Amino acid sequence: MTTHRSSLLRLSALRSLALRSLALRPNASINAHYGAMELKAYMPTSTLRGFWGSMSVLVLLFLGYSVYALANRITVRSAPVVNSMKIMNLPPPPTAAEAIVPPPVAPASLSIARAGTPVPVPDALIMPDAIFTWVDAITRPSDGLDEGISALPSDITVEVREEEPDVYEPTPVEREPFLDIRELQKLVVYPEVAKRAGVEGRVFVRVLVGKNGMPKKHIIEGSDSDLLNTAAAKAVMSAVFTPAIQNNKPVECWVSIPIIFRLR
Repeated sequence: MTTHRSSLLRLSALRSLALRSLALRPNASINAHYGAMELKAYMPTSTLRGFWGSMSVLVLLFLGYSVYALANRITVRSAPVVNSMKIMNLPPPPTAAEAIVPPPVAPASLSIARAGTPVPVPDALIMPDAIFTWVDAITRPSDGLDEGISALPSDITVEVREEEPDVYEPTPVEREPFLDIRELQKLVVYPEVAKRAGVEGRVFVRVLVGKNGMPKKHIIEGSDSDLLNTAAAKAVMSAVFTPAIQNNKPVECWVSIPIIFRLR
């Protein structure tokens, strides 16, 4: 009995819920067809609008192209008209009397060379054969007036200029140029502009050291600041090196020197 009663209570509860849901949606059957009907009514209007819009765009493009082609056809310049003349309109040819006579050619004033008749010449007028001097007679000094090479002074010294080595071409030496870096740092004068700006760094100067140990020229290989280049170059060019040695003789040689700038 208890089970049957509980099942009846469940059925009544479900029925009441169904009735409440129907009461909340009285127009459910009408709203079910509302979306489809609206689309059916809107479709013909939108189709016509799209068709006429696309046709108007095509017509405008066609009219624009026609105007452009017509404008280009008008601006094309025509070729110049050549004035043609028929053969019947040509003037008659000039007569023999009217023909222009060329001026006479002046005769050449040069006489034509002709072979002459040989004439015998007496023996007294014939020049004697030339006598050629031997080479050893030319090299010998003359009668004391010209002593040749021996007349040159013996104290003449000929200076042979040697080519400077390339900046980065390695020079085979037994000993490279030497310089005490600590003594070189004492010659460095710190630029005032760099000192006020607080600039520090290192400058690499490549210098050509001559045979006497004196610098000849220099280049700046690398620098942390352009404000330090002049001071570094002056210090290196005022220093005295020990020259490079090659075959027990001093030679010119390039060497790189670092200069350090540091504020204390």
